[in-house]
Amino acid sequence: MPELTAEEQRLQDDRAQKTVWYHWGPYLSGRQWGSVREDYSPDGDAWESFTFEHARMRAYRWGEDGIAGICDYNQLLCLAPAFWNGADPFLKERLYGLSGKQGNHGEDVKEYYFYLDNTPTHSYMKHLYKYPQKAFPYQGLLDENARRNRQAPEYELLDTGAFDDDRYFDITTEYAKNAPEDFLMRITAVNRGGQEAVLHLLPTLWFRNTWSWDNSPKPSLSVMPPNIIKASHPQLGDYFLYVQDGGELLFTDNDTDTQKVFGVPNAGSYVKDGINEYVVSGRKDTVNPAQTGTKMSVHYILKIPAGETRSIRLRLADTGTIKEALGKAFDEVFGLRQKEADEFYRQACPFGLSDNLRDIQRRAFASLLWNKQFYHYVVEEWLDGDPAQPKPPESRKYGRNSGWQHLYSRDVIAMPDNWEYPWFASWDLAFHTIPLSMIDGEFAKRQLLKLTREWYMHPNGQLPAYEWNFGDVNPPVQAWAALRVYRIIKRRHGVADKLFLERVFQKLLMNFTWWINREDAEGNNIFQGGFLGFDNIGVFNRSALPTGGHMEQADSTSWMAMYCLNMLAIALELAPGDPSYEDIASKFYVHFLYIAAAMNRIGPDQINLWDETDGFYYDVLRLPDGRHFSLKVRSMVGILPLFAVETIDSQALDALPNFKERVEWFMRNRLDLTSNVSCMEMRGQAGRRLLSIVNRDKLKRILQRVLDEAEFLSPYGVRSLSRVYDGKPYTFSWNGQTYSVDYEPAESTSGLFGGNSNWRGPVWFPVNYLLIESLQKFHYYFGDDFKVEFPARSGKFLNLWEVASDLSRRLVNIFVPDAQGRRPMYGSVEKFQKDPYWKDHLLFFEYFNGNNGAGLGASHQAGWTALVAKLIQQQAEYKGFE
Repeated sequence: MPELTAEEQRLQDDRAQKTVWYHWGPYLSGRQWGSVREDYSPDGDAWESFTFEHARMRAYRWGEDGIAGICDYNQLLCLAPAFWNGADPFLKERLYGLSGKQGNHGEDVKEYYFYLDNTPTHSYMKHLYKYPQKAFPYQGLLDENARRNRQAPEYELLDTGAFDDDRYFDITTEYAKNAPEDFLMRITAVNRGGQEAVLHLLPTLWFRNTWSWDNSPKPSLSVMPPNIIKASHPQLGDYFLYVQDGGELLFTDNDTDTQKVFGVPNAGSYVKDGINEYVVSGRKDTVNPAQTGTKMSVHYILKIPAGETRSIRLRLADTGTIKEALGKAFDEVFGLRQKEADEFYRQACPFGLSDNLRDIQRRAFASLLWNKQFYHYVVEEWLDGDPAQPKPPESRKYGRNSGWQHLYSRDVIAMPDNWEYPWFASWDLAFHTIPLSMIDGEFAKRQLLKLTREWYMHPNGQLPAYEWNFGDVNPPVQAWAALRVYRIIKRRHGVADKLFLERVFQKLLMNFTWWINREDAEGNNIFQGGFLGFDNIGVFNRSALPTGGHMEQADSTSWMAMYCLNMLAIALELAPGDPSYEDIASKFYVHFLYIAAAMNRIGPDQINLWDETDGFYYDVLRLPDGRHFSLKVRSMVGILPLFAVETIDSQALDALPNFKERVEWFMRNRLDLTSNVSCMEMRGQAGRRLLSIVNRDKLKRILQRVLDEAEFLSPYGVRSLSRVYDGKPYTFSWNGQTYSVDYEPAESTSGLFGGNSNWRGPVWFPVNYLLIESLQKFHYYFGDDFKVEFPARSGKFLNLWEVASDLSRRLVNIFVPDAQGRRPMYGSVEKFQKDPYWKDHLLFFEYFNGNNGAGLGASHQAGWTALVAKLIQQQAEYKGFE
């Protein structure tokens, strides 16, 4: 094993509880307003209950937000920069974006910011924000997006002219930890415009408001000579902010301005927007002359000539006696931590990579780590209201999340996108852990264990979906993720953490049982599920069928077959140390056979998910009167059965005699279950056995469509819907109304699920990643001799490993500059394609245009799009980029 890098040593020290490097990090949300947690309305309209306009004046109940900010693990004390260009109507303390109702394609952040670097212990972090020098066009963005319909593209900040003539500031915020409780902060502003401009820079320190809700003791900020801010908190203790000379110290309180928000006189003299009123409106009575409070800013006024740079230094530590805190050693710490970050990431992927690919991978990791967020939500308290506040409406006790009163979250969690989706989503989180395990395996394992704990998992075994509806149903991918994380860590570090695997497995047994009892409505091993994360992929919302009855879902059933095999694989991994797991493995083997057999039934009286004529799987609509119809939409739903695949080495099987005996009995005696599936009967490469929903023939027939450029195969991966529906939509009529599915390679024109998610044509990383992995497993069994035409009708034949490698390259190439230097992800946005100060900054979008690879949806969804980091590593390791 290579010698540990400094960052790896910090991770090891943290695991051994020698130090607590995780205590401080980028855990401040990008958006707290418009969240379910802050919604105390009678109608559950979270966007209207707490608006962006309220955010600068109204104290949050459950968390805080800011730009490029940090906080402690319990978010008691926060530090972040704020800005003012002299033209805006208020300080830039948080990112602006449109709510779900205001955007023509749902919620959308209307700012440009980039996560440039981060390490797992947050020993070094770097963030870039682009701030216009002219007045930020808040109203223009709101009005134009409201004017546009769903057929029109979103109106973005660049479209407004805010960056014309390069009149903007590049503001870089960097942090370096000298020690776990000693954080250095450097803010650097560059004037990209052609003339001198003034930037008001306001590094801000504040306490999360906990005192207004339960009358707990109030913390305090005060001044110590010569230029140190003392932060005293009854739980956190004392911290000290060292500030550079030249700034004015402004103090107020992080309390709601009730006069402005509710028309009720303020209880105190100083409120949350007091510093804003002082700086922007020139009021002198809104900051505390005694220089005490619970929120403070250091106000620097920087005159920056064209093309020049200005920098400000600060330092937050748990001691107030550091000599020359901002002196020469300050720069030395930054230089050392940057060097250590370089060493860490070189060792994280030690294979040969171009600078471009290495940069893409590192930015993916940085974005993933910047999206870690303190998430606090105690559902019972939220429903009942707080002692010091008015009682919420009685209707809340029967509304959203009322069945989840056990849920108690106060954790740092990897979010999908800490502005657009500043809440955990159970199936997103599973994908986050794959790239996380490459750089911080312990954190990845804790994330998976977290949602299975009794304060998250429902007593009935259901995992919470997301805060808008914890009871919704997401794909059951946790067992798959746990096994992948276990294997990635085992391969990288040589450590087989079977205790982790056992802990996850025992809890997922409960979840599996919940699925069986709730989602198999007819008891025929065909599952319903409803939403299942695919938003608008169906003809209509599968959770609310206009026809009544229920949907027999090919994807839901495939997810359950995959779940069976994942649990089987975990049981087999654990069985050598505990033979009782052989019995459990047998149970999942048998259950898989029943599900696979149900999916492949063919007959006039059967629910036929497999269509023999088309060579594809479809959903079946089952009406209340017993009639049923196959909804023949060729979508990712019909590809998902490929994900239910597992291979077992002959040596592993021979080492488990009880399990082997049970398997062989079924193969001899239950031909009704084994005849149409791959059930381990035939030996493949190296004597391996195969378990799969599809047999060799079905695999080839499905891949004929998947690898057809006229259907699913895009230059940038596999589309979520076949392109055959481009201009020729699939239609279904019911009670005089026609429902249709069109091929839409970009943003959705449908209002389903808020209109900001589209599974009718774009390329999505999570399912593409699972498809690639499944093809690799099939190749592991079939070997090099099994080949398919790739692309279809090309006359070129590849084995399945080669197909998987090609699909990986297509996905990675979304981020790679082409021969003309253009990155497909930025489409026709010329600023991002040509400008030297923009073109090399990367965004990790939620999904991508199925035709041209342009990024769509949430722009910082590094959660599952960071899977690109794993694809890059795998391709480099197996020489896939040569």
